[in-house]
Amino acid sequence: MTSLYNQVPFVSTVFSLYTTCSAIMMLFRTILNEILPKEIRDYISLKFVNIFSSNFQSSFTFVIEKQWEFVDNQTFRAAEVYLQRRLAGLSTGKLVVGSSSLKNPEAQLKLGVPVNTKIIDEFEGIHLEWTLHSSETKLYPYEKRYFHLTCEEEFREKIMTDYFTYLTKSAEKTLKHRENLHIYTYSEDEWEAAIFEHHTTFETLAIEPNLKTTMIDDLDAFSKGKDFFKSVGRPWKRGYLLYGPPGTGKSSLVAAIANHMRYHIYDLQLQSISDDGELRNILISTENRSILLIEDIDCGSDASRRRQKKKKEDDSDEDDGEPQKRKKKKFQVGISLSGLLNFVDGLWSSCGEERIIIFTTNHKEKLDPALLRPGRMDVHIHMDYCTPYVFKKLVAMYLKTNDHVLFDPIEKLVLEVSVTPAEITQQLMASKNADIALKGLLEFLETKKMKKEEDNRVEEEGEIEEAETKEAEPDAET
Repeated sequence: MTSLYNQVPFVSTVFSLYTTCSAIMMLFRTILNEILPKEIRDYISLKFVNIFSSNFQSSFTFVIEKQWEFVDNQTFRAAEVYLQRRLAGLSTGKLVVGSSSLKNPEAQLKLGVPVNTKIIDEFEGIHLEWTLHSSETKLYPYEKRYFHLTCEEEFREKIMTDYFTYLTKSAEKTLKHRENLHIYTYSEDEWEAAIFEHHTTFETLAIEPNLKTTMIDDLDAFSKGKDFFKSVGRPWKRGYLLYGPPGTGKSSLVAAIANHMRYHIYDLQLQSISDDGELRNILISTENRSILLIEDIDCGSDASRRRQKKKKEDDSDEDDGEPQKRKKKKFQVGISLSGLLNFVDGLWSSCGEERIIIFTTNHKEKLDPALLRPGRMDVHIHMDYCTPYVFKKLVAMYLKTNDHVLFDPIEKLVLEVSVTPAEITQQLMASKNADIALKGLLEFLETKKMKKEEDNRVEEEGEIEEAETKEAEPDAET
C-alpha cells in the first residue's frame, strides 16, 4: 500500500505532461492550418510518410523497361499513357508541358512525364510511387528509359494481378479516344513522327454509300475481334489493297480509316529499305493499334528488282576484273518478293496485334500474282472514277447546294467520260459561287469529252490504216 501511495505523484505528473503536450499539439495544428496553405501541409505530410516508409517498412520495386525482348514493351507504353492522362490529378513536384498546335495558341497544354521525378498514385488504398528514369550506357548507344514502380512488399502480388491489369485497360481506353494522331516516316534507322492533321472522315469522304458501309462495318468488326482472331489461330491484323487511277481518293480513304480507328499511320517507302532484314526490324518497331501504309506497291517492288539486278551485274563485272582493281562497294539489294510475302502473312506478320496493313497501287495488273493470292490482302477495294453520287456529294460539301439546273447535263457527262473526284474537286474550288463553279465544271467535262472523241477517231483511223497496210503486203509480194 505504501508503494502505491509513493507512485501516485508519478502518475499525476505523467498525466499532467500528457495534457500539456496535447494542448501544445492542438495549438500547433491550429496555427499550421491557419497560416500554411494546404499544398504546403500536404507536402510536409508526404515527407513524413516517405521518411516513415523508407525507414520502418520494407518496399518492393517493379522495373518496367521500354524495350522487352527486342520489341517495344507494351507495359511501358501503357504506363506512359496512363500517367500522362492522370498527371493533373496526381501528386508530383514537376510536370512536362507542351503544345503541338501552332494554329491555336489557346489550346490546352499537353502533359508529359518528367524524368527522375516521383509521381504518387493510389490504388485501392495502396500507396504507389512512379519514377521515370533515363540513362545512356555503352551497352545502350541510345537513350535507355524505364519506370520504377514502388509499393510495400505486402502488396506485391496484388499489384501484379490487379493494378497492372487496371493500368492496361485504362491505357487501352485512353488510346481509343486519343486526341492527336501521328504519321511516321522511316529515316536513318528510326521512325520520325509528325502530327497527323488530315480531317477526312467517313462523313466527308465522297465514295459510294455501299462501299462506305462495308468499310465501316469491316473496321468495327476488326476492332472488336481480338477473341475471334485468337480462337481461329490468326494474327490480329487486317490487310487492305486500294487500287485505281490516280486522284480517285485512295489517300483520303486511308485518312478516313485512321481517323475512324484512332490509329497512328506508319508511312513506309519500299524503295528506302535495303534488304529483308531491315524490313523485319521496321515491322517490329511499329506500335500496336496502328496502320502500316505502303503506297504505290508496284513501284516499290520494281525498284527492288532493279537494285537486285544491278547488284548481280556489278558482282559479275567485279569477278571479271583483276583482284587488285576490285573495290569494296555497299549495295542496297532491296527486299525480295519472299521477304515481302512473309511480312504480309508469314510468321513475322504476327509480331504485334491490332494492326492494319494498307497497300495502294495505280496499276493492280502490274502486281505479282503471289501478292494477290487469297489470304494475302483480306479486302481488295477498287477506287474508281467519279459517279453521279460522288459528284453530288462533292457539290454539297464544297458549294453547299443539293440541287442545280446544271446537275443533269453534268451527270450525263460524268457517265460518258473518265473523270476523277480530284479533277471534279479542282473545278469546284475555282469559285464559291455555285453558278460559276458548275459552269466551269460543265465546260471542263465537255472539253474532256471532245478530246476523248478525237482520240478515239485517231485510234480508229490508225487501225484502218494498219489493216489496209497488211492487206496490201500480200499483193506487193505477188
